[in-house]
Amino acid sequence: MSTINATSTNGLTDEQLDFREAIRDFAQREAGTAEQREKLTDGYTELHSQEIYEKLAKLGWLGVSIDEEYGGAGQGMVDACIFLEETARGQLPIAGYGVSLIVAGAYERFGTEEQKQEMLRGICDGRVEAIAMSEPEAGSDVGNLKCKVERQNGSYVLNGQKTWISAAHIADHILVIGRSDSSGSKHEGLTMVSVPTDADGVEINGIQTMGGKEVNDVFLTDCAVPADRLLGTEGGGWMQLMAGLNVERLILAAGALGLAQRAFDDVLDYIKERKQFGRPIGTFQTLKHRIADLATELECTRLLVYDVARKVDADPSQMLPREASMAKLKATELVKRCSLEGMQMMGGYGYASEYDMERHVRTSLVMSIYGGTNEIQREIVAKTYGL
Repeated sequence: MSTINATSTNGLTDEQLDFREAIRDFAQREAGTAEQREKLTDGYTELHSQEIYEKLAKLGWLGVSIDEEYGGAGQGMVDACIFLEETARGQLPIAGYGVSLIVAGAYERFGTEEQKQEMLRGICDGRVEAIAMSEPEAGSDVGNLKCKVERQNGSYVLNGQKTWISAAHIADHILVIGRSDSSGSKHEGLTMVSVPTDADGVEINGIQTMGGKEVNDVFLTDCAVPADRLLGTEGGGWMQLMAGLNVERLILAAGALGLAQRAFDDVLDYIKERKQFGRPIGTFQTLKHRIADLATELECTRLLVYDVARKVDADPSQMLPREASMAKLKATELVKRCSLEGMQMMGGYGYASEYDMERHVRTSLVMSIYGGTNEIQREIVAKTYGL
C-alpha cells in the first residue's frame, strides 16, 4: 500500500500520530495481504471478523473515545476518527464498530449508571451493539415510525418490523426506537428500548446485498423486555435520537474517508507499475491530473472531517447540523469518486475480483445512502442557511 499520506499530520499530536501508526502496523500485520483478507471475511462475504475485533479490544482501541471509568481510554472524537479512518484504510473487517460507537454515544448521553457499566464496558471488551431506526415505511422520514412499544405489567412489549439494521446478526442487543404514544405529532411518543438479540419474539433475517452480510430485517413479535431496558425517558426518543445523529454522521464520514484513501492508494500503486506504450501509465498527463485532483479532494475532506471532530471534542453538546452533514456528504461522495475513478484508471483489472478495487466500488456505493441519504444531508445544510 502506498505511504503517500504518511507525512500528513493534519494537526495531530505526537500521541495521536503514534496511535495512527500503531493502527497501520496492526492492519498491515493482520490484513495486509489478499489471502489474509479473504480468510478473515470468508471469501469477502463477512464484513466483520470477531477474531480481529477482540484483538483490537485487548489493545484498548475499541474504547478509545469511551470514559476510563467504563473501561475506555477517555479520548475524544478526533482519536475515534483516527481509528475509523485507519481501520477502513487498512481493510480491517470490523463492520460492527461504527454502529457500536453510535450506540455508545446514546448510552453516554442518556444511560443510567448501571446501563453505562453494562453497555459501554461491553463495547470496550469487544461486544457488538446495533441500533434500529428504519422501517419499511420510515427511512428518510424517521418520524413515521410505527413499531409499537407498549408498557405492560412492568415490562415493555414490542411489535413491528425494522429493516436495514446494520450488524443486528452479530450484536448482543439492538437499541430499538419505537412508538409508545400515537396521540401527538409524529415526533412525539417515540421511545428507545434495548432488546437482547436472543430475547423471545426477536427474529433476525439477513438481507442479501452486493456488499456482503451487513444489514438485516428485524421482526419483533410480542417481544417483552424488562422496564429497565428503557434508555432515557419514555416518549423522549425523538430528541434523544436527534442528539446523536450529528456524531453518527461524523462516524460515517471518517470511515468513508479511510476507504477513499485506500482506493486512492491502491490505484496509485497500480499506475506506477502498469506499463503501456513503453512507460508507466501514471506518467501520462490524463492520469497524473486525475491523481492530483483526487489527492487534493482527500486532503480537503480530511481537514473538514477532523475540524468537525475537534468541534465535537470542544463541546460535545453542540449539534453541528451543518458541519456534520457537510462532512458526511463530502466524504461519502468522495469515496465513490475515488473508487469509480480508480476502477476506470485500472481498466479491466479494476473490474476483476483479483484486485480490491471492485470491492471498494461495491462498498462505497451504499455510503451515500445509509445514515441519512446525501439528498437529506443537502436538505439539512440548505436549511441552516434559511432555505
